[in-house]
Amino acid sequence: MKNDVRVCCVFLMALSAVTAHAEQPVSVKGVFPGMTVYAPGAGSDSETGIGAMIPWADRLWAVGYVAHIKGSGIGLYEIHDNMTMTKHPASVTGTFANRLIHWESKQAIIGPHVIDANGLVRTFETLSRHRLTATARHLEDPVNKVYFLTMEGLLYEANVHTLETRRLFNLNDELDIPAGAQPHYKGAHMAQGFLVVANNTYEEPEYLGTRHAGRLAQWNGKDAWEIVERNPFIEVSGKQNTRTGARYGNTLFAVGWDDCSVIFRVLHNTTWTRYRLPQGSHSWDHTWNTEWMRIREVQTERYLMDAFGLFYELPPLVYGGDIWGIKPICYHLRICPDMVSWRGMLVLAGDQTDNAVGQPQSGFWFGHIDELHSWGKPTGWGAVWKNTPVQAGQYSDPFLMTGFDKKVVHLAHDSAGDVRFTLEVDFLGNGQWQTYDTILVPAQGYRPHVFPDGFSVHWIRVKTDQACSATAQFIYN
Repeated sequence: MKNDVRVCCVFLMALSAVTAHAEQPVSVKGVFPGMTVYAPGAGSDSETGIGAMIPWADRLWAVGYVAHIKGSGIGLYEIHDNMTMTKHPASVTGTFANRLIHWESKQAIIGPHVIDANGLVRTFETLSRHRLTATARHLEDPVNKVYFLTMEGLLYEANVHTLETRRLFNLNDELDIPAGAQPHYKGAHMAQGFLVVANNTYEEPEYLGTRHAGRLAQWNGKDAWEIVERNPFIEVSGKQNTRTGARYGNTLFAVGWDDCSVIFRVLHNTTWTRYRLPQGSHSWDHTWNTEWMRIREVQTERYLMDAFGLFYELPPLVYGGDIWGIKPICYHLRICPDMVSWRGMLVLAGDQTDNAVGQPQSGFWFGHIDELHSWGKPTGWGAVWKNTPVQAGQYSDPFLMTGFDKKVVHLAHDSAGDVRFTLEVDFLGNGQWQTYDTILVPAQGYRPHVFPDGFSVHWIRVKTDQACSATAQFIYN
């Protein structure tokens, strides 16, 4: 009898262990298949991504993203500390990639939803049928209001208490978007007394230089909008300033591109500076393909930027207006609409499978930020000039040169005489430039220059001693 009892106890313990093991969510290298976002059956015939995430009310919230507000069955998700996910009853199927913590009211904003500190969800019904791409702090009344930007370029002002909304602008009119161009607004951020927005329109006319529909623009809340740059920009971001009434401070970063390379703009003390970065891949060279590169504070005062196939560290502060400390981490091909830290993990959202290969679906990646260094080694290319008319002594934008192993620059021009290209480097990142070399390129000629292995400075720039149409293309691997 005792043996029977003992056998029964052992069996029950084993069964309990198997059951407990079976209840554990399946994980494969940081991916939990049970947390896949998808529309059941054929509820989405476009794409089904994860547009934004935000840690709030003791859980991680995520909002779904479909193209053109098509489909049904996805919405607002809650991820719990046991690594399970549930869909919230207030879910709305839509095209959402915006999020903001509004500390004055102690509410999180994600998609068209407002979530209080206890997890109670309310919804901006008037905004739920818009493609929401950014939410930003308000210039004049940050205690009560925020801005919502739609992909089509509509800018709304919204009260976070009453949920009343008011349309302020159709930015296509304010920013002189050419007729026939598809507007594709992505980012918005308030800093230093400006609301800054980005439109990333880029198709073959932009590549050919026959049209310039991309925009980086700013507004002070009173006067007309100012166009900062007529190139496609994807993201604007920086440290959130939660001091009531504060209008100045907080460096703002903006990332975009043209047919030469990545453009990196910095607003510091209300003044813009301009730099260039390499592209890790040309997989993103279109209006649609650039969603959703982001700049996020993923650790306390630690910023991560995803730009054209490369993850970068960004400095949280800027001193004296000089930018240094930008460092490439890794090369990748993941579409990463958002990135946050939650429960000690770095979480990357995804937009991974559209209708071209079956049922649209996307998942999350959970890991540690240092794991990114084990991804693909930084590699890329980009030009400061590409058959660009330049004047004698005219400097190019600074081009990033740190964090890559091997480097070469290709120099060419169309002048009937010899042209000397002078390469200058800023190895401290403080704006103090030193001559590295002067390279003579013969008439209508071409010459490459290979930098020594291990040679690394922060920025490099180029000038010529003659007016010409010049090319200076860098390749790093």
